[in-house]
Amino acid sequence: MLREAVVRNGGGDAIVTDDVRMSYRELDAKVNAIAANLSALGITEGDRVALVLGNCPEFILVLMAATRMAAIAVPINAREQTPELTYILNHSGAKVLVYDADVADRLPSPEDVGALSHRFCIGTADFENLLADRGTPPPGAAPDEEDVAVILYTSGTTGRPKGAMLTHLNICHSVMHFEVCMALNEADRSILAVPASHVTGLVANILTMIRVAGCNLILPRFEAAEYLQFAARECATYTVLVPAMYNLCLLRADFDDYDLSAWRIGGYGGAPMPEATIAALAEKLPGLVLMNAYGSTEVCSPATLMPMGGTAARPDSVGITVPCGVIRIMDPDGQDVPRGEDGEIWIAGPNVVPGYWDDPERTATSFEDGHWKSGDIGSMDTDGYVRIGDRIKDMVIRGGYNIYSAELENTLNHHPGVAEVAAVGRPDTVLGEKTHIFVLASSDDVTADDLRAFCAERLADYKVPDFVTFLDGPLPRNANGKVLKNTLREWSARE
Repeated sequence: MLREAVVRNGGGDAIVTDDVRMSYRELDAKVNAIAANLSALGITEGDRVALVLGNCPEFILVLMAATRMAAIAVPINAREQTPELTYILNHSGAKVLVYDADVADRLPSPEDVGALSHRFCIGTADFENLLADRGTPPPGAAPDEEDVAVILYTSGTTGRPKGAMLTHLNICHSVMHFEVCMALNEADRSILAVPASHVTGLVANILTMIRVAGCNLILPRFEAAEYLQFAARECATYTVLVPAMYNLCLLRADFDDYDLSAWRIGGYGGAPMPEATIAALAEKLPGLVLMNAYGSTEVCSPATLMPMGGTAARPDSVGITVPCGVIRIMDPDGQDVPRGEDGEIWIAGPNVVPGYWDDPERTATSFEDGHWKSGDIGSMDTDGYVRIGDRIKDMVIRGGYNIYSAELENTLNHHPGVAEVAAVGRPDTVLGEKTHIFVLASSDDVTADDLRAFCAERLADYKVPDFVTFLDGPLPRNANGKVLKNTLREWSARE
């Protein structure tokens, strides 16, 4: 894909930051140099190259160099702490580590990661030597389409993280899904504001732009005003964000201060988008087409995409199955349920990973007959539109009634005094479970009774929250931005 991008748009912007502007020809040359220099160090096909990097040009350079030489890239979130870094480096058997200087004090010592033979800190002479063009051609590797290109470790909110094996085939199908469904081309300029080490940043942003020979606009971190300023300056046309980021833009920045007329596609996923946010964005940016994308690391990002222009009519849907994908809604016995009924979402297709790295037991548990069993409860209507109810483990069963935390959260996000909210179940000796909501208020005036009354007007009586806790700060989230509901359950148990 990178070589094709050089042919299509060699002089065009490939990477742009506040202080870097790199063309596709320049990117390709640097990738060749890194691949050749890693090869000279003895790194070869199938070896693992770990990246503990934030959002920066070096991430893309090392990623593409590893895949060019048929090695396997292992992106790791730069916010991970020493125990998780040690586990992932050992479990993947990484031979090379490229890292940011600000994570150096969290890296494991050499004796704790025996397979790791080379470390490069960006900004140092060692890393600059990797970039040196010595006139040596990169290795002439030709990986099979089913070979692993990237190992992405899941966030590990419960137990040890699992290393999903993204093959070259998985990645190519996923980026073509974005290309076709979002009508992307070399004129598009995408802001990378989510972590590059997450499947959304890696596939939906970085690799999709390389596929279409568009530009990756890189933000080191997300701040609402900085994001909008950068988007306006660089004429951003496309990105994929989590809904909380859109909310922060609405809360903390004045859209009228920026020329965002170029921004035409706003993808989102990772959590339900409050309908109130969809309405507010339509008012502020009438030219922006919002498109929900439902997926996961195991399906290499998208399993469904909302057709362009379909969000307003179906704000509660995550769209339809991607062109080459298969989605089935299954009962606990592994049988398809009728259209419109709830069940577990199973996903198949060329974008579904073959399993987890060196983890046959959890691979066998999560994959069946070519399908990945998502653990999400959902339904599909007669027109093929998918709706997500909840994670199976996050559904609250109160007195025999099922309460989807996502429905309760979406309702409360319409309340003007709510900035963030998450719902969990709290054990109860009589009803089995009761609902407990954690709220970051945007107004000092809102009370628990206000929120209960608001829900009572819109939901069945058994869905009205039993317990309400107001937080002094944001909801707890993992390194990839997902709400840590296990942490909230622990907090609930202590109250």
